[in-house]
Amino acid sequence: MHMKLETMPSYRVAYIRRVGPYGADNGQTMEALKRWATERNLLNDQSVILGVAHDGPAVTPPERCRYDACIVVAEGYSIEGCAEGRIASGSYAVFTVKHTAEAVQKAWLDIYPELIRHAHAPDASRPVLERYATHMVKNHLCEICVPVQRG
Repeated sequence: MHMKLETMPSYRVAYIRRVGPYGADNGQTMEALKRWATERNLLNDQSVILGVAHDGPAVTPPERCRYDACIVVAEGYSIEGCAEGRIASGSYAVFTVKHTAEAVQKAWLDIYPELIRHAHAPDASRPVLERYATHMVKNHLCEICVPVQRG
């Protein structure tokens, strides 16, 4: 698993939210977003899709966990049929991971020890992102972006 530090810009997003335990149903939410985006010709080689888990399942009851499936949209784009939001800019530790359920699951176990090893403190004021850029997904890769405090 490769890690790099990145200063991410603020993203304007269209999103579909799911509330409930994290798991397979998040994939259904992502598929619903992709259908919405496809109908509007928003999926192309420059598309960036984000999965945002807002709540830590260790501190939030599973039935209250919020997951957003998002697509980055241009500032002037009129969003209809989806919620609109913004992902805050800032420093992120970006982990490149094989785009398989097993690799992503293993990465979640390894990320925080890796941050500690590199002396990076997570920034709990921003959510962790799973980033699916089209060019990465075509190469069977995705990224887990953990907000970190500037040091």
